[in-house]
Amino acid sequence: MATQQPSSALPDPAPAAPYPMAKPGYGKRSTPGQQPRTRQDFALLPTRERYVAGFVDHLPDGAAMSVKQLAKQLPLYGQQAISTALNALSVAGHLRRVRCSVGAGDETRWVFRTFWSRTARDNEWWNTYLATETAAEAAGAPEVAQAAQVPQTPRTEQAPPDPTDVPTPSPAYLALARLGRQDPRLALSANDCAALEARAAQWLDRGVGVDYLTAALTAGLPAEVDSPVALLRHRLTTKVPPPLPAESTAPGGAPPGRRLLVECTECRTPGPSEALPDGLCRPCRSGADGPRQRTRDDGLPVQRDIGAYVSELRGRLRLP
Repeated sequence: MATQQPSSALPDPAPAAPYPMAKPGYGKRSTPGQQPRTRQDFALLPTRERYVAGFVDHLPDGAAMSVKQLAKQLPLYGQQAISTALNALSVAGHLRRVRCSVGAGDETRWVFRTFWSRTARDNEWWNTYLATETAAEAAGAPEVAQAAQVPQTPRTEQAPPDPTDVPTPSPAYLALARLGRQDPRLALSANDCAALEARAAQWLDRGVGVDYLTAALTAGLPAEVDSPVALLRHRLTTKVPPPLPAESTAPGGAPPGRRLLVECTECRTPGPSEALPDGLCRPCRSGADGPRQRTRDDGLPVQRDIGAYVSELRGRLRLP
């Protein structure tokens, strides 16, 4: 095991200039009950993780937390190193990535947040805290509702539809057709959209919104996609969410409660907090293939064994 370098070998991790903020409702969220900041914070972490943790800890709430943005501000490390460090901080109990649905019906959209705790927390604490956050979101916090509001363009009067017009495509078909505009690597033909429409409709039938579907299909794409239709068919089949009971509407037309899902810090797969201990999904934790390279659902090799990395980090931190 490499010997940790003293923290004095690294520059001050606090941001020296104004740091970019995320959109309202997104970005960093500090958890309550943290211990006061001291020089010994993150002392048990390896050098790189200690440096990244110190930088994140000094960021204000609402700061952008993407790997790309952090790498721009931390010249000592690239995006791959920052991503690995965030995985380690998730395992160590300092952060959880979540996505929360806001709005209702066709207006449902997802916001992405990173909850941060200077004080390391175990999985039980995170499960309880995120369950409390879910209840708060269901109650409809005013600031969240305000952040979720999107200006609507007034509808203009339209002429009666022509019977010879082509039928309006389904929401599933439109979501697939728009993927190419979200990311050119996922551009589909009309035949491709028709072939995948039934699979995408199954997601929407299970209570997820179009934004959720789009986020799940576009997360973690490789640099090049040889066959968009094959990749999307695989993701639509293997990542389909479980069916949920129908959400009832409260008397008076109140919208159903908002949902909060934890994201795997490594691959961004969403799920309930209990299903992602240490903030990692089962495939990213297992390391079942040993030292050999594993493959992701897009066919590219995984360059490191996350399961072994988790075990090594737990050994360093002596976590139960």
